[in-house]
Amino acid sequence: MERMIQKRNIAVLGSTGSIGRQTLDIIEEYPQLFRAWLLVARSSADLLIAQARQMRPHMVIIADEQYYDYVRDALEDTDIEVATGSAAIAQAVTAPEIDTVVTAMVGYSGLESTITAIKAGKRIALANKETLVVAGELIDRLMMESPGSVLYPVDSEHGAFYQCLVGERKEDIERLLLTASGGPFRTLPKERLEHVTAADALKHPNWSMGAKITIDSATMMNKGFEMIEARWLFGVLPDRIEILVHPQSIIHSMVAFKDGSVKAQLGLPDMHLPIRYALGLPDGRLASDCRKMTIEDMATLTFERPDYDKFPLLRTAYAAADQGGIAPCVMNAANEIAVAAFLQDKIRFTDIYHIIEKTMERAPHVEHPSYEDYVTSNTEAREYATTLI
Repeated sequence: MERMIQKRNIAVLGSTGSIGRQTLDIIEEYPQLFRAWLLVARSSADLLIAQARQMRPHMVIIADEQYYDYVRDALEDTDIEVATGSAAIAQAVTAPEIDTVVTAMVGYSGLESTITAIKAGKRIALANKETLVVAGELIDRLMMESPGSVLYPVDSEHGAFYQCLVGERKEDIERLLLTASGGPFRTLPKERLEHVTAADALKHPNWSMGAKITIDSATMMNKGFEMIEARWLFGVLPDRIEILVHPQSIIHSMVAFKDGSVKAQLGLPDMHLPIRYALGLPDGRLASDCRKMTIEDMATLTFERPDYDKFPLLRTAYAAADQGGIAPCVMNAANEIAVAAFLQDKIRFTDIYHIIEKTMERAPHVEHPSYEDYVTSNTEAREYATTLI
């Protein structure tokens, strides 16, 4: 018999994105356990309206204010409260009715609301890796100052680390082995990368994700982000986080211990699994009727070293992590600008590397950055990266 879990009110920040939609799948799968209390979208007004009518949350927020009237009018025959703007999001996540905040907004935009939710003592299901990439040191401090808040990773890789470390001691860890699919260009010769298109880069071999994260996977910047995220989530320094290319995406990550043993978490490449796990904690795993892994899925598992010359942003990420301070924030800002430009066919794929590297050269040295330091550096880095484009 499945263990009963007290029904939780869930805030889904980024409900119209890939992770947000899959989170709503799980909330619908367990109506006796979860309710979507708050839905937040940036600009996908029609999908947000459809979700609101289906899930019947207490409140929806459309971040882009130009769509507010449209969403409000579309839902005026319901009792759903409609709001707009970043201030409304920050205020809404502090509502005492909300138990868990799923932070699935893309990129830097998820930082402010995550900070607010932590200060309010909420359970955080973190699907926005940029929060820890940009401001890991600040988030680390805030978590220590807000003992009521607990953070559960939603990434498949970090969810795997979390599961491997249950019951283990941090001092017994030797290395974190972070797996990567290698993306759509794993076997493509380096000299051909200059000519690939956005359509080419969006053809991920294993995962169905949003456009931005799929491009990050193609450059392997995403894996650099995940290395920095793991550094803050598990307190392991970057030189003990090793990236391995695992094309089958069955082993989601591994932990090597000092006694020579290695723990791995295996599963099909389906984000419902880590989302379900994060929502179920700390009460247990949530059963599901989804397809289970078979021996055939595990028949061939291969690994290879990443090509740091072909994917130089991996080196950039390690350098930013070593530098610390404001450097990862600047790297993320430049990456968001460059990826958006590539998706709009304004630059070549390899220009993404150059824009990030040139912007990183201007990263200021700031000891123990404040939130205001991150905001300023993010703005300046975006402006400079835009001039490069």
